[in-house]
Amino acid sequence: MKTLQLTMSALLSAVIFAAGVSAKPGTEPRNEMYEKKFPKQYNSWKATAESEEIVDALEGDPNLVILWAGYGFAKDYNKARGHMYAVTDLRETLRTGAPKTAEDGPMPMACWSCKSPDVPRYIEENGEKAYFTGKWAKGGSEIVNTIGCGDCHDKGSPKLRISRPYADRAFEAIDMPFAKASRKDKQTMVCSQCHVEYYFEKTADKKGFVKFPWDGGTTVEAMEAYYDALQFADWTHGLSKAPMLKAQHPGFETWRDGIHGKNNVSCTDCHMPRVTDENGKKYTDHKVGNPFDQFEFTCARCHDQSKEMLEGVMQARHDAVTEIKLKAEKQLVAAHFEAAAAWKAGATDVEMKDILTLIRHSQWRWDYAIASHGVSAHAPDEALRILGTAVSKAADARVKLAHLLASKGQAGPVKLPDISTKAKAQAALGMDMKKMNADKQEFLKTTVKEWDKKAAAREAKMK
Repeated sequence: MKTLQLTMSALLSAVIFAAGVSAKPGTEPRNEMYEKKFPKQYNSWKATAESEEIVDALEGDPNLVILWAGYGFAKDYNKARGHMYAVTDLRETLRTGAPKTAEDGPMPMACWSCKSPDVPRYIEENGEKAYFTGKWAKGGSEIVNTIGCGDCHDKGSPKLRISRPYADRAFEAIDMPFAKASRKDKQTMVCSQCHVEYYFEKTADKKGFVKFPWDGGTTVEAMEAYYDALQFADWTHGLSKAPMLKAQHPGFETWRDGIHGKNNVSCTDCHMPRVTDENGKKYTDHKVGNPFDQFEFTCARCHDQSKEMLEGVMQARHDAVTEIKLKAEKQLVAAHFEAAAAWKAGATDVEMKDILTLIRHSQWRWDYAIASHGVSAHAPDEALRILGTAVSKAADARVKLAHLLASKGQAGPVKLPDISTKAKAQAALGMDMKKMNADKQEFLKTTVKEWDKKAAAREAKMK
């Protein structure tokens, strides 16, 4: 009987694996289910709701609209808020459109992947292929609980885990299997399921799957070479027609290249420290945020400098990164408009090929540096190096464009439109923002309310 049980168990495991369903303990996606057992952790996690302010990054830097012309980020891009807003912000952004049916809208299901413990739950119940198939709106009533306990912990336990199968595969690719990792590495790896660069595969067998481009390494150059070998592009630029790459949020990769990563300082050491409550008991603070907010439990554990001194250092590094970031943007914005002028003047694909590659590589490097939250703290030297190459490559593209335009009889500089505000930049691209915003408001009033009703009915049946 024992042999039969083992055989049946092995068979069941094989079937589960073949279906792409995790054999790990099931995910409990409802964060409130952890409140009673882990009250201090739960309440500190809930405090991420305090970051309620919405900061419009496009309004603050209209260059971004032009750099992302033809892509969703040109419509809407706000600075990141706390974990409590992950699902809300994804629903409300113009990037996800205003779908009316499960098959409607501009974005794929994979866009939910970093936003909720409902994602691993859905994969466990249905398999990866079923999860990744279809449009974003398919998950509307399924993916409703914001980033929380089940994303990083085994069900009902403080034990850390990787909850996304594609993240497991990525760590295997860089010889960093979770099962063999140290406690310190695991603390970083659970955060890195989401705070990484990723893309959506286009192969027939894994179309729409999330993948981290780490097969050749985790540096900006290694990932650039990986994408080039695949001839992968996230979109074709609306002005220059360059095949573009959109960096996501490579926090893990830039941390790894910086002084903290090289000294094995984990994400949680700085952003989720062990703190002491009013009774002298220690617990992990889940209000992920700025390390200076908890200085005595974060920076001061390693540094003997004052908080004011270290804040000054961080500000100086941030200012240096921002200065060269804006230089790269100025070069790239001009290059995109000049490339558009070259096409209009009759440039051929052959004449434009090297120019478009320079633009692609320049903007990838610029985006990689600025999309990494906290790069001026994680790896300021690396950020400055990468942004320096972005400036150089964009300048090279512009020199080639100047020669090409001259050969087509175009004398003098290309006149750029007024893009001094987000509205003016979007108007320069012919974007109908009034309609997009009206459609989104109608979507939030109707479709989202139906999603919530269906989700409530579904969860009411859960044990």
